[in-house]
Amino acid sequence: MAPLIQRSVSRKKQEEEESEERSVSEAIPLSPKLIYEVICREGEEELGRTKRSLIWSGIAAGIMISLSVLGEAIFRTYLPDTPYRFLIENLGYSLGFLAVIMGRMQLFTENTITTVLPVMRDRTWHSLGCMLRLWGIVLAANVVGAFAAAMLFMWTPAFSPDIIPAVLDLSHHATHMGAYNGFWRAIPAGVIVALIVWMLPQAADQTSFLLILVFTWLIAAGDFAHIVAGSVEMAIMILNGQLGFSGAVFGFFLPVLAGNIVGGTIIFTLVAWGQVRDEVEENGQ
Repeated sequence: MAPLIQRSVSRKKQEEEESEERSVSEAIPLSPKLIYEVICREGEEELGRTKRSLIWSGIAAGIMISLSVLGEAIFRTYLPDTPYRFLIENLGYSLGFLAVIMGRMQLFTENTITTVLPVMRDRTWHSLGCMLRLWGIVLAANVVGAFAAAMLFMWTPAFSPDIIPAVLDLSHHATHMGAYNGFWRAIPAGVIVALIVWMLPQAADQTSFLLILVFTWLIAAGDFAHIVAGSVEMAIMILNGQLGFSGAVFGFFLPVLAGNIVGGTIIFTLVAWGQVRDEVEENGQ
């Protein structure tokens, strides 16, 4: 009887220790290396996806990001003209990002960190080629989706005529800041999107919503430039005849694209990689 009691006490003690260990593990935030591992594995999965999957996911993201333009336009149209309206209407900008990021669609600016981290670890021409292939496919698909959404805005009665003036006003502001300003204003947006991706593995499900909402609101409130959301506005201006091909490509698209890449990859991702490089290479990864 005594050995049986002793085994029971020992088992109970072991269960208590395991329960305490789980509680400690849940309470401790993820280390930078673990966050890196989560994002790196996600990037590897994206690099391994078929071209067809990337195209359709990218087109879906380009269409859904138009909710950012729609949300802002609705707030601007129907909110009273007060000094603080600007801050409230920019909450509408977050709608498209919430749909795309939480819907797990392919957004180009997310890939400036998720697919770059595996390349930094492997450092081979093959991995670099796979990353550039994915970038090209996703960006092109995002732009196709953006133009599809713009056609819905401009060529159909899908949306109330009351909000179209606000859509045009927002689009004109976003695409007519000039190449120089567009480049520099795109850098913070690239950093912010990469930061969102870096923070999401640590966030709980209910926290993810607020995280995306707040930081994408900051992009709009700070008047920063995002290449995919901006592509919807660029397409609207082109279809409306207020922006020509040369102005769209060289005055908006390429400078903003370069700024987002600089912010998301050269600035944020290199800093994030610097946090974990020694640990990753020490483990032979």
